[in-house]
Amino acid sequence: MERVTKMISERPVVIFSKSSCCMSHTIKTLFCDFGVNPAVYELDEISRGREIEQALSRLGSSPSVPTVFIGGELVGGANQVMSLHLNRSLIPMLKKAGALWV
Repeated sequence: MERVTKMISERPVVIFSKSSCCMSHTIKTLFCDFGVNPAVYELDEISRGREIEQALSRLGSSPSVPTVFIGGELVGGANQVMSLHLNRSLIPMLKKAGALWV
């Protein structure tokens, strides 16, 4: 859990993903299209990825990928991110976290 806490504090936007997950790809693309440069951790490609995935589940992320943190706070998965985007809350949240300047 300590490792996850350190990872999410390093950048304004952190995405935990799996390289084979289409929803993870969609969320990463959305943030990149906004001009956000998130830290992306592919859990199926990094050491101790399974441990990190279990820690994310303990934090309340279900399903475990994609899991998005903005400003060090758990936002959730694809459904939560898309809901924020559709109700126009995502961009202000990204600006507040320092991930967007415009």
